[in-house]
Amino acid sequence: MTTPAEVVRGYLGAFEKGDPAAIAAFVTEDFENEHLSELGSGCSGRTEYLNRLPGFLGTFTNQTYTVLDLVGSDQPRSTATVVVRYRFDAVFEGTAIAIPGVMWFNISGGLIVRRTDLWDSLTFLNQTSQSGNPSPNP
Repeated sequence: MTTPAEVVRGYLGAFEKGDPAAIAAFVTEDFENEHLSELGSGCSGRTEYLNRLPGFLGTFTNQTYTVLDLVGSDQPRSTATVVVRYRFDAVFEGTAIAIPGVMWFNISGGLIVRRTDLWDSLTFLNQTSQSGNPSPNP
């Protein structure tokens, strides 16, 4: 049996391959994808998630999720919660970005039932010159 931590690492690693089916293979049919960031958009169900992935993968190229901290079970369990602090590196419209965030995962039967993602929307806007905010360092 795969551990919950391995499930999460496998899921995040699947984004590097750019294959929507490989990513969606880690989630349940009734998967809940919740975003707490202002610019994020959640969805319900593996089918809807799978339909959205090509757009995300096309918008952010050369993407990687670097796990900075992981709290969760490294022992096989039927249900578990795993929390990951991460850095999302990618290229957005020709601009390299590095966005910090935190994800909470609910795992059941070796699949992700729910993912709650909170990432730094303002950092994204600043890095892509979309914020309109003056620099905090004059």
